[in-house]
This record gives sequence, structure tokens and C-alpha cells, in this order.
Amino acid sequence: MSTGTLIGIDLGGTNVRAACILDDEIEKMISEPISGKENAESIIDQIKEMISNLWNSNIEAIGIGVPSVVDVEKGIVYDVQNIPSWKEVPLKEILEVEFGRPVFINNDANCFVLGEKYFGEAKNYKSVVGLILGTGFGSGLILNNTLYSGNNCGAGEVGMLPYKDSIFEHYCSGQFFEIHKKTTGQELFNRAQKGDEEALSAYNEFGTHLGNAVKVIMYAYDPEVIVLGGSVSKAFSFFHKSMFKAMEDFAYPNSIRNLKIKTTERESVAVLGAAALALDHQFLNN
Repeated sequence: MSTGTLIGIDLGGTNVRAACILDDEIEKMISEPISGKENAESIIDQIKEMISNLWNSNIEAIGIGVPSVVDVEKGIVYDVQNIPSWKEVPLKEILEVEFGRPVFINNDANCFVLGEKYFGEAKNYKSVVGLILGTGFGSGLILNNTLYSGNNCGAGEVGMLPYKDSIFEHYCSGQFFEIHKKTTGQELFNRAQKGDEEALSAYNEFGTHLGNAVKVIMYAYDPEVIVLGGSVSKAFSFFHKSMFKAMEDFAYPNSIRNLKIKTTERESVAVLGAAALALDHQFLNN
């Protein structure tokens, strides 16, 4: 699809990626580490420098995804995971003054699901849920072809719902392996690839928890497709059977039969989705 020339930025808790995008293709991408110990000003300066390194006169807009609750209209970023210094940063205003282009900011999970809708696995679906299985458990919603983030950019955050002794996020992200298995997701993945029974059993448990989360999503939104992203989704082959097994007792079997669950095929979909914030704004206002 034709997008014009956009800059997309994916701000994570440990790194930031920025890309210049033309017609859904990444022309150039930069990835740099960041430290949660840095103050907000230094990270903003880093983002400015990355944008400057990608800049050309054809840039039409900048889109940014952040792991935070966002005031979408004002472009104010509240608490950012792993970066304690980020408190109510008016990032939209700062960057619009600096670069003279419209800036669009949203939650990273919303950017992920937008990226899948415009450029990825969800192109042909009207109702989509995107789940990020990474250091946290984020979710984004597209309902009737429209991004839905609620009044305060927190709609659909299943990870925050109570589950067992805590919340879903502690059981449906990399935190599950650290809290309950005392290891990292990467270490467990490496062991599972070698057929380690303990690692495979851990993934079976993980799949059961994720299946329970999917049931909550189905009761609430009944989407056509759920797309999984994030580092843990790369282990889908190890947990998909137990995930589907946990979904067998869903009260409406036809909904589960019709549901499609896919994993992302594009590593850069969050950056593309951040850029797609500008596209989404154009389509909604034309």
C-alpha cells in the first residue's frame, strides 16, 4: 500500500528502534540501547538524534509507540516501563516543535496491532486482537476496522486482570519463566529446542495460562483473529497445543472453531505500526 514517507519509532524499556518507511518498506532502520537509569531529557535527545539521522525533506509524519498509557490527543506519555524518569512527558509537542511535522503517539501494543492490520497477518480481518508476549503482556484491539484504545488508552489490557495469585501478565509473558521457573525465557527456549523435558513442561504450563487469557478475550471481544508477537511468541510451537487444550471448555465452541491465531511474520511490525498511526489518523479524518 502507498504510505508516503514516514518515520516510525518503537520505544522499549531497554532499546529504541527508529525507521524511515516508504510504501510499507523500511528504507533504513536504527536500533540503540537505552538505560532506565537515564533521565527523560537524555532519552528524548537520543530520539531526536535518531530522527535527524533518518530525516529527509519528504518525511510527512512521525509515529511513536511506547510501553505506557498515553494521552493520545495531547501526546503526553505517562509512566514508561523500566524508565522511571518518564513522568507525563509532552513528547508530541516536543517533537513537533523540533521537526515541524505532525507526531502521533500511542501504546506499543496498539501500534503492534495496527502494524499487523496494515502490513501483516491481519490485513483481511475487521476485528483483531494483537498480543505482545514479551517482558510484559500487552494487547491492542481493532474493532470493525478501527483501532480501539478506550477513553484512557487502556482498553483491552487483559494482562492487568486478576488471575490466580496475581495477574495474567505474570503468567502470560516472560515474567512467568522468571517468577515461577527461576530462569529466563531465552534460556528455557534454548533448552526446549534441545528437547529438555523440564523446559517443554514449562511451556505446556505457559500455554495453559495463555489459553485461559484467550478465553477472556473471546468473551469480551470475540475477534476474528488474534496475532501473537513479542519474544515469547517465537516459542509458539512449544506451547500451542496446551493453549488450544485450555480453550476447549469455552462456552461457545463455534467461536473457538472460527478463531484464527497467528504469529507475527515481521520482526519490524511494531515500528511499521507506529508509522501507521499517521495512516490511521488520515483514514479516520478523510
